[in-house]
Amino acid sequence: MASESSQIYHERQRLQYCLLHSLNNLFQQKNAFTRASLNAICEKLVLEEPNKETWKPLSIVFKPHHNALTGNYDINVLIAALEEKGKEVVWHDRRNGSSSIDLDAPEDTLMGIVINASVRRIAGLWDSRHWVALRKIDGVWYNLDSDLRAPQSFKDTDEVREFLDYIIGCSGEVLLVMNQKQL
Repeated sequence: MASESSQIYHERQRLQYCLLHSLNNLFQQKNAFTRASLNAICEKLVLEEPNKETWKPLSIVFKPHHNALTGNYDINVLIAALEEKGKEVVWHDRRNGSSSIDLDAPEDTLMGIVINASVRRIAGLWDSRHWVALRKIDGVWYNLDSDLRAPQSFKDTDEVREFLDYIIGCSGEVLLVMNQKQL
């Protein structure tokens, strides 16, 4: 990846709020989403669930769609949050590799890409998942990973494809964030 840009909005990782950070980085806006708004989505999802779980003492912390103390939001929260903003999430078919993704699609079609990758933390002792946003800004694709000190630009779409193929090869998930067509 090439250089970084100071004009690009970029939130850094705190606790397990990588979904919150990736959404704000994707929208290029502080507080496009907040902990409160994502927690409200979680509560709404619980109310809409057909198979409600019974309450357990750990339910205070370990909620169905997130951890109340540290974040760690799930895919359902991502989809609901993006739908609230008029976006559609398309799960990329990993069998096709990244070559089937139109990275040159106009911004009014493809807003960006969200990745859910497997990561090892705490000296490799703890496996978890991490949300990362990629977005094309002013014709350049950026990795907006909240674990990075600053956004990193890709030199071209071939480098983006290599990165996505690496993620797919490591059991990562690639989600395309599409702007819904205006009726």
